[in-house]
Amino acid sequence: MFLFQLFNMFFAASKKEEESTHNVSQFKRGDLLEVPRTLFTHFGIYLGDNRVAHLIPDILPMLTKDKDKISKMVTNNRLILGVITKTASVRVDSVTDFAYGSEILINHMDSVCKQTPLDGDEVARRAEKLMGSVTYSLLWYNCEHFVMYCRYGMAISYQTYQFCTAVRKVVCSRLCAYLTALFGVLGLCYGGCVAPCTLLLTILVSFTIWMAA
Repeated sequence: MFLFQLFNMFFAASKKEEESTHNVSQFKRGDLLEVPRTLFTHFGIYLGDNRVAHLIPDILPMLTKDKDKISKMVTNNRLILGVITKTASVRVDSVTDFAYGSEILINHMDSVCKQTPLDGDEVARRAEKLMGSVTYSLLWYNCEHFVMYCRYGMAISYQTYQFCTAVRKVVCSRLCAYLTALFGVLGLCYGGCVAPCTLLLTILVSFTIWMAA
């Protein structure tokens, strides 16, 4: 039930009909663009002429070979299912499609990363060379790894680091240990039957391991 509600929340969030216009004249070739999208921040590299290269999960290439359908804006439905199946590609979209109705931050990572950015043309060339299908990993190779490599020469992700830090605090907490022990005792009290809480925990742990691989 929890997972069902979680997916419903994702799909409801994907119904985003607002569109905002962006002044592309403020962007330079090689700029790192950043937008909030559902539950995370999405990143891309501006190539010029209203084009953005970005690594984005997408389930549609697994379901059809129709290039016209695949080339359309990747909705949150397609994106989330792409994350789960680890199907992704580096593709080029318009600034509007990339932003998906959100405001855009320009080179915000320059204030976070100590590494000096590469020349704009070199950044864009790196992005263009990586075009095509890629093996996606939520923790080890996502859109942030892609843009950080292109702009700074280092495939790192601050989002991943913050996520792993938060998970480590939860997993290593005393409360988590107590709850795990409690669920185990409850399972034994049911005469060997698996308690719903224990089953849910097993599913969530298995899902997390799959996404982290």
